[in-house]
Amino acid sequence: MRNVTKDNITDVFMGYMGEDTNPRLREVMQSLVTHLHAFAKEVNLTHAEWQMGVEFLERSGAMCDAERHEFVLLSDVLGLSSLVDMINFKPGGTSSSVLGPFHISGAPPLPIGGDLRGELDAPVLLAQGIVKDTDGQPIAGAAVDIWQTAPNGLYSNQDPDQGTYSFHGIQTTGADGRYAFTSVKPVEYEVPTDGPIGEFFEACGRHAWRPSHLHFIVKADGFRPLVTEVFPDDDAYLDQDTVFGVREDLVMSYQHMPAGTFPDGFALSGSVDGPYLQVDFDLTLVEV
Repeated sequence: MRNVTKDNITDVFMGYMGEDTNPRLREVMQSLVTHLHAFAKEVNLTHAEWQMGVEFLERSGAMCDAERHEFVLLSDVLGLSSLVDMINFKPGGTSSSVLGPFHISGAPPLPIGGDLRGELDAPVLLAQGIVKDTDGQPIAGAAVDIWQTAPNGLYSNQDPDQGTYSFHGIQTTGADGRYAFTSVKPVEYEVPTDGPIGEFFEACGRHAWRPSHLHFIVKADGFRPLVTEVFPDDDAYLDQDTVFGVREDLVMSYQHMPAGTFPDGFALSGSVDGPYLQVDFDLTLVEV
């Protein structure tokens, strides 16, 4: 095809794909290029705008490393990460939510009733629940990967003053399916704005705030992995999460517990003599 025009360029592109191309790849690429070409024509994309977009992506890539995932953040703030979660959600289980760019693999084991708070002088949060199937039966042997921000609003891989696995741990449920740990109340925070995503926010007149939350990845044999977050119902940013992660069934309430009621079976049992916060939140997995 020597005479490529703006009207046939999409068809020409598809003609370049080999006959043995994976059918799913063909389907995805055809839709992607069709919409991409249509977008450029619809907005009459200029050379300067195209170049700006390319440079934005190049600078985003340059900021990515083992601890900083600017492309993941870009997907999050565009709503793509959440949209993919919702497209692939299987009814009956706890809703999935964005992984975010701050998860660290290989967190150390955390016993049931273990502590993430450490020596911080901050109010205690007791979080617990049951990992169960869609029939309400507890799931034994589920790995529950937990992480959150420190009270300063930073994750450990953002903050040189924190240890690598600060506020990270993995629990394995017993026959009762229970997870339980102590920590501190997570805080709302801004996603990183020191790179291209910050320029995106400024240009679009958007804020960078996320509501406070606890992160979970739950895996168990025979079940679909669950990546999710849990949000308190009193957070100021609950209805304006900049990465679109809030789902109705992921909203919980903190219970304000009086002094003298802290239960046994926790690493902090002997040192909690004042009021504390408690959240009970079950996590439901869907079979493969």
